Amino acid sequence: MKKLTGIVLACLIGISLFMGTARADWVYLFVVYNGSSYEISDTQVDPKLIGSKIGKVTYYSNREGTYSGNFSNRFPKGTEYYEIHNVATKQAIAIKKKKNLFIKATYLHRYGGKVTQINQILWEDALPFLAGGLFVLVLIIWYLIRKRRIAKR
Repeated sequence: MKKLTGIVLACLIGISLFMGTARADWVYLFVVYNGSSYEISDTQVDPKLIGSKIGKVTYYSNREGTYSGNFSNRFPKGTEYYEIHNVATKQAIAIKKKKNLFIKATYLHRYGGKVTQINQILWEDALPFLAGGLFVLVLIIWYLIRKRRIAKR
């Protein structure tokens, strides 16, 4: 009975290591265009004021971090960015939400993202799995050694 209790307890501890880590939410919804961060508003832009297409979202993530390219924490990859007539892109851009529906995104500041795609695999995500796997491996080795010692007696 003690053996079973020990194994169950060890398994529960091992499983708890596989649970996800807590994440913080973004402070605001935004898009990044050409190295600049724009806060997404609820303001609709008249389709008559829409200029030419200037870019699109190249990477989406709802996990807080620093990413490269035309990144968004709100819109999926492929969402298009447009100029707004008589408004400099350093002031605002339009985001195409759906056909003939554009919303305004206002310039905030330069975006600090210089992380390459390979670094977007976050170690904080992999670490619990690595630690859990190591823990389970140690438990298995411990169990096998104990079993051999008992068998030799």
